[in-house]
Parts: sequence; structure tokens; C-alpha cells
Amino acid sequence: MADVEVTNNTQAHRFEVNLDGETAFAEYRLKPGQIILPHTVVPPAFEGKGVAGALARHAFGYARAEGLKVVPTCPFMSAWVKKHPEQQDIVDPSCRETLGI
Repeated sequence: MADVEVTNNTQAHRFEVNLDGETAFAEYRLKPGQIILPHTVVPPAFEGKGVAGALARHAFGYARAEGLKVVPTCPFMSAWVKKHPEQQDIVDPSCRETLGI
């Protein structure tokens, strides 16, 4: 799939990708110094096409730009950051042992 546009829906507290009338999203919660990523949803038609990865890259990029530590409680986000060591420096220390990083 070509590059997808990820937007930050601040009212819904989620990063979104809108494609063909459907929305994929990664929810977030902000705490002082942290962003918690609890849930990612990708419609079946877009699974395996890099949409979830685009959401993860955007979420981690947002966290880095804002100086936030990431708490990836979503199973997808946890697995994604394990595969991307270049992003592991911004994972909150409280999560590192659980994630094995």
C-alpha cells in the first residue's frame, strides 16, 4: 500500500487513517510525561497492508516530538516496538522489563 496519511484526532484521543470510507486508529491517553497506547483497530480490508505500522510510526513520532515516554499496552504496539529498536529509547522504563527490551 502507498504511504497513508495519519491524522491526530485530538477530540477522540486517537491517531487515524481514513481509507475508502473506513477508519483505522490507534487510541492514546496522555499523562504527564507519557503517552499510553492501549488499543489499535484496523478494518479487515486493510490488514497486512502496513496501516497499523503507519499508525505506530506516527504515534512514536508524536511521542518523540512531544518529549513523551511511550507505554505500549496494546499487543500490536508492544510487538511493533520490539521489532524497531530505534524507537525503544522512548519506551517508558516501567515497561521495558515486561517487553523484554
